Amino acid sequence: MIGIDVGGANLKVVDGGGVHIHYCPLWEQAPITELLLQYARGDHDPAAVVMSGELADCFENKLQGISFIVDAVRKAFPVARFYGMDAEFHDRAVPQLAAANWLASADYLRGRYPDAIFLDVGSTTADIIPLSRFDDLKGLTDLKRLQSGYLIYTGMLRTSVATLLHSVELEGIPTPVSTEYFAASADAHLVLGHISPSLYTCDTPDRKEKTYDASLRRLARVVCADLDEIGTGGAVQIAARFWEIQRSMICDQVRKVALLSGTDKIVTAGIGASLFAQVFGGIDLTCELGPAADALPAFAVRNIAQNENMFQGRSR
Repeated sequence: MIGIDVGGANLKVVDGGGVHIHYCPLWEQAPITELLLQYARGDHDPAAVVMSGELADCFENKLQGISFIVDAVRKAFPVARFYGMDAEFHDRAVPQLAAANWLASADYLRGRYPDAIFLDVGSTTADIIPLSRFDDLKGLTDLKRLQSGYLIYTGMLRTSVATLLHSVELEGIPTPVSTEYFAASADAHLVLGHISPSLYTCDTPDRKEKTYDASLRRLARVVCADLDEIGTGGAVQIAARFWEIQRSMICDQVRKVALLSGTDKIVTAGIGASLFAQVFGGIDLTCELGPAADALPAFAVRNIAQNENMFQGRSR
């Protein structure tokens, strides 16, 4: 059994051999089938799939994206089944497949942490999921989740620094920032020591090195400067201020959802799992699941499918 999560930027696979994460941006004609074929052994290999990549702007609408992903996966795994927002498995492209990856994670975790808030901070987004309300979560689109505060569009790697940071103090001078895509959240988190260069898995804004020094240079450009104009301290200040805003944005919403749900237990996953577990004093699923915590939807949908005995009773 293989679990697959097809995101807009990353393809995540969980199988008997472990966790495999491929940077696979759909807007650049990502070779989904070719990447998956290395994990296929035969035409009848079982595969359980979730997705969120249907929102990529290379598609005219979500259903077109869903159809593209289903076709690409089916070329490698002809009998693949796809988990939908109704918490059912489907064997064809249907609207319910859109952005169901977070629900699969919740489906897996709700029996283990029934009264917790699940926080999954990935490369692009933060999912905030009250596990005690699983039945109410079914059918929620990303639009509805944005409106309810269950989805925040900021992440550890791919967020443009300028989307959150509008001004920073440099040597006591309030300094507006450029709205160009000069630096990403990955640059801020690398400079602050929250991630290592090996975890900088997306493209850099300038398509150059993924190093501490290169990240400093990109951060300096956020204020239209070279690094020698503001120094390392100035670039680090930009990173720190970005992190302060991003952390407050996510934490404030987690606390709101936790208050409404009547719980103070936080469970974290994704590339930001350890960082936010420290912030909240929560449970870091990396300690329980290891690398699978960074590919939780793929791990979860595989587990759900195995427990359902090859989708029997939940296939449509």
